[in-house]
Amino acid sequence: MRGLRGKGGSRTMAASGTATAGLVAAALFAAGCSTGGTGVEDEGAAPSEAASRAAPVPSAGDAGHFTESVDAVKLLMADPKVSPRVKADLRPCAKDSYPVDTSYAVLTGNDTPDVIVNVLTCGDAVGMGTYVYRETGKTYENVFSVEEPAVYAAVDRGDLVVTKQVYAKDDPVAEPSGEEVSTYRWSAGKFTREFWVRNEFSRAVGEGEVVASEAPAPSGN
Repeated sequence: MRGLRGKGGSRTMAASGTATAGLVAAALFAAGCSTGGTGVEDEGAAPSEAASRAAPVPSAGDAGHFTESVDAVKLLMADPKVSPRVKADLRPCAKDSYPVDTSYAVLTGNDTPDVIVNVLTCGDAVGMGTYVYRETGKTYENVFSVEEPAVYAAVDRGDLVVTKQVYAKDDPVAEPSGEEVSTYRWSAGKFTREFWVRNEFSRAVGEGEVVASEAPAPSGN
């Protein structure tokens, strides 16, 4: 299915950050061992001390305020805004494994991250519903929901982006005719749609080149 569940990789960035921190630590260690240092004894600081000095200190605005995960299935089943149809179809695909994707991001300007939940089908991973929960005190409030076939929500730089696959009459599940992408922004206590795009997919892509057959030669008299 096009564009629904792309997931970026962070391992490369993590490895690069580790290598950079190692180089900084090594430079500090070498500087400590040289003569004429500024405030470091000649024998130098321990590598762990140098690394800790080089490590950046997280600011209050970083995502470090995330504390714990939410039981998304329990949240959905207790939510009166979730339709009985979605609740009835929300069953484990395997033992204790539910078809639910959960994301955390600050969308509503709250002090704690909001919870974005996508409910999928087990077989084809087609979205059945998408929901956003905002923490209010010790509970979570449903502040956004869409329950339509083939819908999925993601976060893009603080905005909520909802993608809905569009199917023609005879389209297979894996090949929709297009998609509608809506971008929502939190304003005045609710999500308001700011942008809307409709993409129609070409059927010619991946079908191979069409070759015209040769006409039979005319028979002689």
